[in-house]
Amino acid sequence: MISHFCCKVSFLRYHFFKMGIGMTDDKVRVSFPAGGVSWSVLKETMAEYSSLDIEWRDGRSPLFVFKNDAETEEIGRKAFFEYFNENGLGGSRAFHGIGRMEREVLAFGLDLLQAPKSGSGVFTTGGSESILLAVKAARDAFRSKPNAPQHGLNIVMPDTAHAAFDKASQLMDLDIRRAPLRHDKRVDPVALGELIDARTILIVGSAPCYPHGVIDPLEELSDLALTHDLWLHVDACVGGWILPFFKMNGRDVGSFDFSLPGIRSISADLHKFGFCPKPASTVFFRNSEDQERAKFVADAWPSGIFRTATLAGTRPAGAVAGAWAVLNHLGTSGYRRAADRLAKMTDSYVHDIEAIDGMTMWAKPDLSLINFGSETHDMNKVAAEMMERGWLTTLTRRPVGLHIMMSLLHEEPRERYISDLKDSIRASGSSTKTLTLQSTGYAD
Repeated sequence: MISHFCCKVSFLRYHFFKMGIGMTDDKVRVSFPAGGVSWSVLKETMAEYSSLDIEWRDGRSPLFVFKNDAETEEIGRKAFFEYFNENGLGGSRAFHGIGRMEREVLAFGLDLLQAPKSGSGVFTTGGSESILLAVKAARDAFRSKPNAPQHGLNIVMPDTAHAAFDKASQLMDLDIRRAPLRHDKRVDPVALGELIDARTILIVGSAPCYPHGVIDPLEELSDLALTHDLWLHVDACVGGWILPFFKMNGRDVGSFDFSLPGIRSISADLHKFGFCPKPASTVFFRNSEDQERAKFVADAWPSGIFRTATLAGTRPAGAVAGAWAVLNHLGTSGYRRAADRLAKMTDSYVHDIEAIDGMTMWAKPDLSLINFGSETHDMNKVAAEMMERGWLTTLTRRPVGLHIMMSLLHEEPRERYISDLKDSIRASGSSTKTLTLQSTGYAD
C-alpha cells in the first residue's frame, strides 16, 4: 500500500510534469549567500530540497541510477572520496596513481571488447562525450582521405540511435540520415546501406539501442562498413561493460565488439552497467591513430601546447578511482553473477507483462531495457496512472509504450510494479489523466 506521503508526492509530480515544470520554480532567483551556515543546517536543507525526489532506492526510477549491490556501491563510494581533491587532468604529470588506474581501466576494457594490440581508449565523463570523440575522430579521418569532400558531410544511423549523435551533428555541422527498423526493432541494414553516399563519414549501430533494448545486426553493419570503406561506431554505452558477461553466461547476444573487423570504435559507459560512480564512460578505438584524431590540440596562446584526450579539461579523479576499484572488486566472477541476475529479472518482467491481457513487448530485450505497450489500452493514460502510484514513468512514441532501463534496483519491487501496472491499466479505461512524450523521457 502506498503511503499518504508517497501518494501526495506522486500526485504533485504528475501535475508538475503535466504542466511541463519542475518541482520548484526554476525562474525564482535567490541572492548570493552571506555565508557562515553550519553543516548541520546545510545537511537539513539539502534533505528538505530532496524530500520530493523519486524513491529511486525502491526501484521507482526507470533510469538515471544503476546499482549492483550495497557492497559494490560502498567500494565505489570509498574509492571516489579517497581522491576527492585530485584532478584527472593531471594524471600524467601530477597524480601518477590516478594515471595508472586510468590506464588499467582502459586496458580492462580493451581486453573485454577484444581489441587488437593497436587499440587504445579514453576515459570520459559520459556517453555523450564518448560519442562526440568518436564522431570527431571519424570526421577527421574522412577529411584526411585524398580528394575527400570537406563539407556537407553526413552520419547514417538507425532511427533508434542515441541523441548524442544529433548533438555531435549540430556541433560539427553534419547531417543525420536515419535508417528505418525491421519488425524486430533492429535497424534494417539494407535500408541503412541505401542512405550511404560519397559524403558519409560514419555509420552507427547500437548494443543495445536505448528505445527498445535490442542490439542492431552488427555483423551485417560490419560487412557494410568494410564494403564502403566506412567508419562503423558501435554505441555500447548501455551494454559495453556487461554484455560480454551475458555472452559468457550463454545468453545469445551475438557479436558486438572488435572481433567484427568493420567496427572502428566503441563507446561504453562505466557508470551504467559497469556499476561505477558517475561520471565515468569510455570510448575505444581499433587503432591508436584514430584516438589521436579525437584529441583536442591548441597551440596559439602564450602558454604553449594545450592538449586533452577528452572534451573536458578538469575531470574528477574520484570517478577514475571508483571505476578502478569496482572493476577489480567485481571482476569476471562478480559481473557474471550480476549478468545472470539481470537476465533472470528481465525474463520475469517480460513474462509478467505479457501475461497481462492486451499487453505486448514491442521488442524482445537483449539486455535489461524493456519497452512495452498495447493495441487496446491507452498507454499515455496508463503512464499517468503509474505516476499516481509513485512510479516515475518514461514513454516511447514510435510505438507508444512504457520504457524501463532496469538495473538490480528493479529486482525486488517487480511484483509491486506488476500489481500497480495491472491496477493502472484497469483505471485507465475511465481515467481523464494522461501523459505525453513531451512531459516524460530522457530530458532534464
